[in-house]
Amino acid sequence: MTRRHKGLLFIRVASCQGVERVAEKLKLIVAGAAGRMGRTLISLIAQDSSLNLVGAVEAAGHPALGADAGETAGCGKLSVALVADYAKLAGPDTVTLDFSSAQAALEHLEIAADCGAAMVIGATGFTPQMERRLRDLAPRTRTLASPNMSVGVNMLIKLAAEVAAALPDFDVEITELHHRFKVDAPSGTALALGRAVAQARGHELGGSAVFGREGLIGERPKDKIAILALRAGDAVGDHTVLFGGRGERLELTHRSQSRDSFAQGALRAARWLATQKPGFYSIRDVLGF
Repeated sequence: MTRRHKGLLFIRVASCQGVERVAEKLKLIVAGAAGRMGRTLISLIAQDSSLNLVGAVEAAGHPALGADAGETAGCGKLSVALVADYAKLAGPDTVTLDFSSAQAALEHLEIAADCGAAMVIGATGFTPQMERRLRDLAPRTRTLASPNMSVGVNMLIKLAAEVAAALPDFDVEITELHHRFKVDAPSGTALALGRAVAQARGHELGGSAVFGREGLIGERPKDKIAILALRAGDAVGDHTVLFGGRGERLELTHRSQSRDSFAQGALRAARWLATQKPGFYSIRDVLGF
């Protein structure tokens, strides 16, 4: 049984003692709603009776503005129109799932920080200056940012760090494959893997990263971490960390078969973040490793 009160939708749930309690649906806003991840998120939200899509945001001038978010996502009419004004939607009782762009996510985070809205940021392509701005703004509200929300990918990052520490003499090469429409390279996940490996060996990625090779490059330097980006077709996202030693090599690989793995992780993060205190979190805080 459901009822509405002051614009909110509640679900009545019977407890094991037979006493009725009222659970409010989690109010979600999707930014980048007409994009690949945005459409996947909206479709999954529409299938979950504990979630309530209250807003869908796209960039000013986007051709999908004004369209129904559900119809854009291919899951039927939801009576939520795509709009450009995020400020009119955000509030302290909302959680925004932002897979738009780095610049747009920062603009949205400034608004969220001012009004107390929670934000799950999956956008990538942040420059060092943008990352500093993100870290300044994030603790002002409940913010979770991760380049990849997949449970498997975050386990890969954890394992890569452990192997890097255990095999300090092995060379490390990281490759990533994504669809031809991805605009940033290397992927945020590949960079996160590189940072994890570098930190496990006691240094920062900035001074040891190699992005691509060409020509007579000479012998491979011992402490470098190579990160190579591949772009082809409609690949969702593959990441491999190769550890090369003398006479052997170890490869850790994660392959995303659909965007559902990212979207399900983001929704899990949104549920968790809704009950947290203001702060800056990552998906690993949600997963507990």
